[in-house]
Amino acid sequence: MAGAIWRIWLGLVVGVALIAPAWGAGDFIVLQSTTSTRNSGLLDAILPVFQADSGTEVRVVAVGTGQAIKNAVNGDGDVLMVHARAAEEEFVAQGWGVERFDLMFNDFVLVGPVGDPAGVAGMDDVVAAIGRIAQSRAVFTSRGDDSGTHKAELALWQTAGVDVAAQSGTWYRETGAGMGTTLNIGIGMGGYVLSDRASWVAFGNRQNHRIVVQGDARLINQYGVILVNPARHPRVRATAGQGFIDWLLGPAGQAEIANFRVRGQQVFFPNAK
Repeated sequence: MAGAIWRIWLGLVVGVALIAPAWGAGDFIVLQSTTSTRNSGLLDAILPVFQADSGTEVRVVAVGTGQAIKNAVNGDGDVLMVHARAAEEEFVAQGWGVERFDLMFNDFVLVGPVGDPAGVAGMDDVVAAIGRIAQSRAVFTSRGDDSGTHKAELALWQTAGVDVAAQSGTWYRETGAGMGTTLNIGIGMGGYVLSDRASWVAFGNRQNHRIVVQGDARLINQYGVILVNPARHPRVRATAGQGFIDWLLGPAGQAEIANFRVRGQQVFFPNAK
């Protein structure tokens, strides 16, 4: 009797093992990415095409770039798609990622109220513009979440010679939240906000806000894609993950990125080498 029960139990275990997808089998991969790629609708547009081409599902974790990198360091993903080159290169240099590739770019824009209390509308020098915002003590709302957008914003403040940490809670407000929430809060406060263009174009609650500064080369927003290193995390689905990266960097993926539109506008520009 005991032997029969053992054989039944063993059969069930083997059956479950045959049915359940093994980590690395390629049935799905986990993509650690940014809120902008999801909120803009890009991933919803291109991932079904990749799945149809490859048979591999891509499950997305959309967080700020800093958190996405932390998640990848912890092995909680197979592919990393973010927009903070220095942090991405450090991720690879420390052995957490295999190799970084340029994928696509767009740009950041400074949005503000039509009343423009700092008088920056139409400026083409973003550093001079935010310096004027600081000098006028007009409200500036920051994501404050270690995202790619936040990292880019802090670099601009540093270039402008403004210590925003010392101004936290005064005219400089930090939300600790994603782009959509930060835009909502910033607009509610009548403040200025740095946003990636895709998120702004897709954003519906603009009220009396508009783009006031754009076009500065320092506002270019480059995205990269990296395979999480299977030597560090053996559970990484390396074959399927690299297959996804190859598709993104190849003609099919680059064409899908180029063809994606938000309200009729192209908001991501493929530039894989």
